[in-house]
Amino acid sequence: MRFQEEGTDYLVRATAAGGQVRAFAATTRNTVEQARKAHNTSPVATAALGRLLTGGAMMGAMMKGEKDLLTIKIEGDGPIKGMMVTADSQGRVKGYAFHPQVMLPPNAKGKLDVGGALGVGVLSVIKDLGMKEPYVGQTILVSGEVAEDLTYYFATSEQTPSSVALGVLMNRENTVRQAGGFILQMMPQASEEVVSGLEQKLKEVRSVSRLLDDGKVPEMILESVLGDWGLEVQSRMPVEFYCNCSRERIEKALASVGRQELQSMVDDGETIQVNCHFCNQNYAFTVEELRGLLLRAGTG
Repeated sequence: MRFQEEGTDYLVRATAAGGQVRAFAATTRNTVEQARKAHNTSPVATAALGRLLTGGAMMGAMMKGEKDLLTIKIEGDGPIKGMMVTADSQGRVKGYAFHPQVMLPPNAKGKLDVGGALGVGVLSVIKDLGMKEPYVGQTILVSGEVAEDLTYYFATSEQTPSSVALGVLMNRENTVRQAGGFILQMMPQASEEVVSGLEQKLKEVRSVSRLLDDGKVPEMILESVLGDWGLEVQSRMPVEFYCNCSRERIEKALASVGRQELQSMVDDGETIQVNCHFCNQNYAFTVEELRGLLLRAGTG
């Protein structure tokens, strides 16, 4: 169990009830902590973004192709305004909150008020599977708590009855103590007996962040839910916060804005700063470097 020993973030894919149920579970503390550091998120924004990063990593792992990409976007009328997460099929995920420093009092249950931070709005899922057009699914936010919203998305947009659980637990000094989640999905051949049995079992399950805090790893969490139905772990995969931005990519983006825009930047006579939304990395380009890009654009 290499991942467990190293304390690395990872996810597992599994099946149960002879293939009637497919399941994913992940532990993502390091990933969420890296996002918190990159964006200096408030506790409620860390919880919101951490849940979406965890859900995104597991949904990314549902895709088959090496170059497949998944984007989840939430837009709401709450103070955080929205979030964007992108994941690939290899456990690499990145994301950001539109207003990362939002502070809110706890909700009625004394928990971080993720639902209040996101408010009423829309959840969009875009899958780029190498086809001519990407798949786009869109649903309303049913609670803004992220897990319920993804459960509703699966039921309405993909017609797959699912149960999504996501959790982020914070330390007193606002670093990430635990993060993770699971997704259970009923396959079309699932019997009524399995469906009702699982629904009953899920009512008894403690919050996923508490299970992780008790030392449970993804395999154990799935065993506690699906153990009665013959859980079979299929594979494990590391999960990481990963951004593929680079100076070269930013140069290409700048070159694509057109000669007129580049000339305007050169004429301003000042170094420009380009910021990557996903990882908050800053790239500086001097007037000389912009002039070089302009020359190359002229010869391209």
